[in-house]
Amino acid sequence: MQTFLDFLGSISWWMWVLLVLVLIAIRDVFIQKSHTISHNFPIIGHFRYMLEKIGPELRQYLVANNREELPFNRIERSWIYASAKKQNNYEGFGTDRDIYAHQHIFINNAMMPYKLAPNHPNAKDPDFLPCAKVMGLYNNRRRPFRPASVINVSAMSFGSLSATAVESLNKGIKMADAYQSTGEGGLSPYHTHGGDVVFHFGTGYFGVRNDDGTFSMDKLVALVSKNPFIRAIEIKLSQGAKPGKGGVLPASKITPEIAEIRSVPLGKDVLSPPSHSAFSNVSEMLTFIEEIADATGLPVGIKAAIGKLEQWEELADLMIKTGKGPDFITVDGGEGGTGAAPPSFADHVSLPWVYGFSSLYKIFKNRNLTDRIFFIGSGKLGFPAKAAMAFAMGADCINVAREAMMSIGCIQAQVCHTNRCPSGVATQNKWLQSGIDPTLKSVRLAQYFKTFRKEFLEITHAAGYEHPCQFKMDDVAVNVDDQNLSKELDKTYKYSKTPVPFTNVQSLKDCPHLGGVKKITENAI
Repeated sequence: MQTFLDFLGSISWWMWVLLVLVLIAIRDVFIQKSHTISHNFPIIGHFRYMLEKIGPELRQYLVANNREELPFNRIERSWIYASAKKQNNYEGFGTDRDIYAHQHIFINNAMMPYKLAPNHPNAKDPDFLPCAKVMGLYNNRRRPFRPASVINVSAMSFGSLSATAVESLNKGIKMADAYQSTGEGGLSPYHTHGGDVVFHFGTGYFGVRNDDGTFSMDKLVALVSKNPFIRAIEIKLSQGAKPGKGGVLPASKITPEIAEIRSVPLGKDVLSPPSHSAFSNVSEMLTFIEEIADATGLPVGIKAAIGKLEQWEELADLMIKTGKGPDFITVDGGEGGTGAAPPSFADHVSLPWVYGFSSLYKIFKNRNLTDRIFFIGSGKLGFPAKAAMAFAMGADCINVAREAMMSIGCIQAQVCHTNRCPSGVATQNKWLQSGIDPTLKSVRLAQYFKTFRKEFLEITHAAGYEHPCQFKMDDVAVNVDDQNLSKELDKTYKYSKTPVPFTNVQSLKDCPHLGGVKKITENAI
């Protein structure tokens, strides 16, 4: 044995390196069969896979220019990061954006901007910007809700996001007087830190389901009664990432905590089917909405990515016939989001937000129904200029998902579906998510929202208005082609937005249905 050990000790380090390389080469050529490159180019073929693995990072930091990346370019991400940290988010020496590019947005400023009176609410609070419409008021719901912020957190589930990320978002929206949608994963303890919540469920009815996977009205009523900070109910028909496709939550990912929150068994894969079992057509859906509203007293709405329009026309006709309908509609863009999806769905199924929203809004506008519905936009709208366009088209508020994630640390690594999110935002890995400090990150989410509202108000005032709800279609133009470089929105999408009833911001501040921390207990059950 000693002789053998002495022999090993006499081998030089470079011989050990050579031996390892020989073994790798033997493995590449004679043993492994799955990688052609490694077989044909032993040893050096591994560099191809290494470079492919770090390719997104190389392009993000070394190759792509400031305006080139998707889904969010470096300038957009930097604006969110700087806004969230209360740093300088200005740019100098003029814009580096191609202002002649297709879909570039132009906001028509007024000759004389809107001037705040000394006692105006925004003179004291420059980011106070509640919604001009009230959810559920037209349909006489028992607990109408006026969101206290025009920007809110979109549907992202605990399970998709980490516990610390959800907690950070909820604490942040409490500071910003905004609301947070739960996503379809159910109401978790991390959603209960004081912020307004919109309870969102999809075809799996997680958190409000019976043992057989069907919807439980009793569980929903009990949930709402126990948690008065739930201000509205959102039924997901589809999402931009994969409309019309269900999903599977593997048994390996279901912890005892997730099983309890979602009302699912341990040790079994959980199916989220593509369609609802509680209703199968538009008429049944309308009945379902009314039953939930009657049982809970809350505004009830639907969320969908837009494609075919026939069933939306049927819904509008039924609303005229019955005098009933959803209190709000959330329009999700086909741009996708945090949800994992096959590329065929993410790239090709459902319309981008501007096309989907304009097509849908016209259906209700042509039937004089827009005043009955609170419209929510969701699809890369978390920037003031894009929000101005959305409001000019008819949106009453916007929901943001990825922008909110970036405000608490997301670096757009684009590995949300792998459970290896390096920033700890979209992973259940305890070590990775421990890097998120909810006390710090919640402040950053709140600061991003406040900066957004402040700059959105400044754009609004520059256009001569007091509130973004006053934006009209001809206040915003977009580039459409080379022959006619820009058209106002009404000429581009061939409709005019219905004017939103609005007196002044002070009346919104005095509204008894106003949400947010200041009003959280006023309308409890």
